[in-house]
Amino acid sequence: MKGSIEEIVAEFGYSYTLQVITLPESTRHNKAPIEALKETYYKILPQITLTSEMAKREFLIAPLIFELAKETDSKIYIEYPLDIDDKLSGLLDYLIRARQELLVIEAKKGDIDKGFNQLAAELIALDKYEDNSQPLLYGAITIGDMWRFGILDRQKKLLIKDIHSYRVPEDMAQVFGILLGIVTRSNLVE
Repeated sequence: MKGSIEEIVAEFGYSYTLQVITLPESTRHNKAPIEALKETYYKILPQITLTSEMAKREFLIAPLIFELAKETDSKIYIEYPLDIDDKLSGLLDYLIRARQELLVIEAKKGDIDKGFNQLAAELIALDKYEDNSQPLLYGAITIGDMWRFGILDRQKKLLIKDIHSYRVPEDMAQVFGILLGIVTRSNLVE
């Protein structure tokens, strides 16, 4: 979708803001696999040329999603088709269904800002597709070594982009803790 994030969300009747988000973060997990993955990244990444989106997905994103699946009772849908109308249709890179759903999108062409526009459209599509039992929809946009989060407040029709971004492998424990905190959180508004 072309245009600014404000224009894109406004086209569907939503509003947008950039702010600091206090994301749910869990520290109650086995830290050893994440530390091992972090060390593997430090050792192996200098030996790999990640020139394609598929390579980034396989080497940087999927291993974290696999660890999330091992740690939780979540169901992972990869390239999940969603067809709302001619403006809102496509494949969701990773839809993680658990106590709280999480949408993870890999930014195309390594552009995390344009990728957030894609995440916004897909969160809006998911909002229109699913029932309203979860007041918030969480999303993450990543280029593999950089992650950024957003929340769609369904009642207020407000998309909130977190001002913070996180680096992998440096912030891997925190990224994993946030992913885990989101999918295991209660559906109640806190």
